[in-house]
Amino acid sequence: MTMQAVQMVIIDLEDGSRGVFIGAPITSDKFAEKDCTVEQVWFTNVQMIPTKATFEQVVQIALAQVESANGTLQ
Repeated sequence: MTMQAVQMVIIDLEDGSRGVFIGAPITSDKFAEKDCTVEQVWFTNVQMIPTKATFEQVVQIALAQVESANGTLQ
């Protein structure tokens, strides 16, 4: 089995709801805290994907949406 690094981003809203996002790592132990300051956070539209989609397929779907002229970011 091929292994791939992933990282979770967990966001809690004031109303108590929580979102968990899994993706390619954006930080690592090598970087100092000052190197990891968040500049922007974008969310793609919610979309349905196959239940058994691989991580690679999910990333490709998300990137295609961001790059699409019809895609929007929130």
